[in-house]
Amino acid sequence: MNWLPQVSPLTVVLIPFIGAALIGLAARSWKTQQLISWTTSALFLLAVLGQLGAVLAGETPRQLVWEILPGLPIAFSIEPLGMIFALLASSLWIVATPYAIGYMVNGGYTSLARFFACYAIALGAAAGIAFADNLLTMFIFYEILSVSTYPLVAHTGTAKARQGARTYLGILLLTSICFWLPAMIWTFIATGTLEFAQGGILAGHLGPTQAGLLLLLFMFGTGKAALMPFHRWLPSAMVAPTPVSALLHAVAVVKAGVFVALKLALYVFGLDFLAEIPLTDFVLYVATFTMIAASLIAIHQDNLKARLAYSTVSQLAYIVVGALLATQVAAIGGGMHMVMHGYGKITLFFCAGAIYLASHKTLVSELDGIGRRMPFTMAAFLLGALCVIGIPPMGGLWSKWHLVTGAFEAGHAVVLAAFLLSTLLNIAYLLPPVLRAFLKPLPEGEPATLKEAPLMCVVPLTLTAAGSMVLFFAAGLPHRLMQLVFA
Repeated sequence: MNWLPQVSPLTVVLIPFIGAALIGLAARSWKTQQLISWTTSALFLLAVLGQLGAVLAGETPRQLVWEILPGLPIAFSIEPLGMIFALLASSLWIVATPYAIGYMVNGGYTSLARFFACYAIALGAAAGIAFADNLLTMFIFYEILSVSTYPLVAHTGTAKARQGARTYLGILLLTSICFWLPAMIWTFIATGTLEFAQGGILAGHLGPTQAGLLLLLFMFGTGKAALMPFHRWLPSAMVAPTPVSALLHAVAVVKAGVFVALKLALYVFGLDFLAEIPLTDFVLYVATFTMIAASLIAIHQDNLKARLAYSTVSQLAYIVVGALLATQVAAIGGGMHMVMHGYGKITLFFCAGAIYLASHKTLVSELDGIGRRMPFTMAAFLLGALCVIGIPPMGGLWSKWHLVTGAFEAGHAVVLAAFLLSTLLNIAYLLPPVLRAFLKPLPEGEPATLKEAPLMCVVPLTLTAAGSMVLFFAAGLPHRLMQLVFA
């Protein structure tokens, strides 16, 4: 992307925050808010793409913003793993923007300036996490992401929405403050630095037992990764409007969680040191249990969004397992799965929202014959489901292939079996909505006339479904970036 100007890392991070401020200033003009939202998402994508050429060339642009205390700076750097997360967030934001506009307007929602301002802040926080040069910078933007998405979850203002939002924020703040913050302080005391480094910073400073306790604090402190038992915030947040669910599950929040887990494994612990820690296997099996248990819960959810929420809990565990297997191929698979799951899952949530707008149906048992009325939406749902399952020609095949290969190389037969079982469970909970939609007749009295959601919703879900397929052929970019992590 040499034809795009390369701005500073801070500029990339600030673009969404500036957009949020301008949206707030234009609170009385809906047309102006839309224009700012479109422009901000486009500028953010271009700014992220402008960094890609340097990263592919092996460079790591860095920027010191403010040194709070000696050894504790606010600083940014753009390395390959962060580039993957930023590319995912920026490419999905530009299609989520028209979807959110179409959904919120046609759904009759109010307070749209606050909604889109918080939406932009969340993306800015995600960029800050992606480009953080150290644990302190990452922690600050991690907390900004938690707080900025609270109003989005509680947007409808109902008692149920407020309760769901309190659960959401409470668990995320509890885990980060009680676990991550002490772990970060301990890391600084032990090593004298919080900066990320290839191969990790802990080896030689802590013994395997101490490092194991630190690993527990970090992994359970990253509540956004939704490891059980700290996963309840995710289904609780399903009270939010569907564009928020898509933001939480595919673009910013959960991807921030698994990105942090991968970053900790690769740049704080290091895979070699991680393999020496006895407690690594314990956390690995917690993630493996989460992967299976969440899938089993998903099968029994009749509410479509709840089913997709537990699916997300399971799929996030794939990425954490990829990090904790402590092999290069598994870590590569984890990084690639961030992208593949992001595109597949945002498609599924877009479709769930489109179904609700067009038919006011929220249950899987209500979807009989709906494929005759909403063929584009349900075809996109099928493609998104195939991507999450990992069936060709969808991008999810390649990430799951690397994860399974990594489990085999590491000699973890239980994890390998869990991957295979989980994939079968993916089929069991993601394909029934499609089969009901296309193979069962419409209920009596329901006309078979075409009734899709508004174009502002249908076009984005079609694009993300197509993107899930394109990633089958374009998986080389995230794979190459993950390889650069180990260069």
